[in-house]
Amino acid sequence: MEINIQNVSMTYPSGKQALQNLSLELRSPSLIGLLGPNGAGKSTIMNILTGYLAPTEGEVKVAGFRLPEQAQQAKACVGYLPEQPPLYPEMTVQEYLDFVAELKGVKHAQRKQQVLAAARRTGLEEVLPRVIRNLSKGYRQRVGIAQALLGSPQLIILDEPTVGLDPAQVIEIRNLIRELGKAHTVILSSHILSEVQAVCQQVLILSKGRLVAVGSPEQLGETLNPGSRLRATAQGEPDTVLAAVRSVPGICKVELESAADGQVTFTAESEDAADRRAAVSRALTEAGCTVLALAAENRSLEEVFLALTEKTPEQEAPAEGEEN
Repeated sequence: MEINIQNVSMTYPSGKQALQNLSLELRSPSLIGLLGPNGAGKSTIMNILTGYLAPTEGEVKVAGFRLPEQAQQAKACVGYLPEQPPLYPEMTVQEYLDFVAELKGVKHAQRKQQVLAAARRTGLEEVLPRVIRNLSKGYRQRVGIAQALLGSPQLIILDEPTVGLDPAQVIEIRNLIRELGKAHTVILSSHILSEVQAVCQQVLILSKGRLVAVGSPEQLGETLNPGSRLRATAQGEPDTVLAAVRSVPGICKVELESAADGQVTFTAESEDAADRRAAVSRALTEAGCTVLALAAENRSLEEVFLALTEKTPEQEAPAEGEEN
């Protein structure tokens, strides 16, 4: 199964442009993290993929079906869990899943089998007779994921699936998402960067309606650094140590971490990706300081995300219909 997004732009009636010339190709099975600050376009792209919105420009295909022209066929290939699961608390789990299966057009002869299969995959078999309002938040999220699985979708979109869960429930849902990623294309939209790093094989970062980075969490941490960084400890006076490092050509930022017992620990950032460890060591030695430790550091996914999605005033307010 493939998802093809070519030159897609979306402008809301207010005039706010939510997506700008977005192009992307995804293949199944895979587990993809969708990241971006509020107003970056995450909800817009999810709504386009689920058939709820039509782009202003560009072409979108899900499993070969063009949106919005073949919306009915495309929607049959997509399962969606919104941030607030569309549950009916007065129903039992069994009643609710039967109801959703009927809405999705699952044939009566296949309905029981599909509901049981979805319940089994999400660990709901024992609570099928229970009323939804009496379930824990973790189990209600499982019910939301189970309804997304009905109809045998090839693409599953999960919007903030672990929000409000306790740590044990978060682990359970993450394990479930990993299992789903083995057989489906799963798009996980989350504000929790550590969650995306722990679960996803590929990460998409949106900023101001544009796709600014694509890659595995490891690749983003290693290759998308705005500049290289090193961390070191040296013996000497703090002012002398920091001045020596700042004198190295290409070093643009030096921060003191600690200074005690004659030992100074600091970080230094370069304006590019060049390795300046040798130059820093030489400068410290020439200044009469002794280098005790010196190592390069990669930026974390959180730092890369912040560097690529710096907010501007116009980004503070989400576009119409865009909440996250």
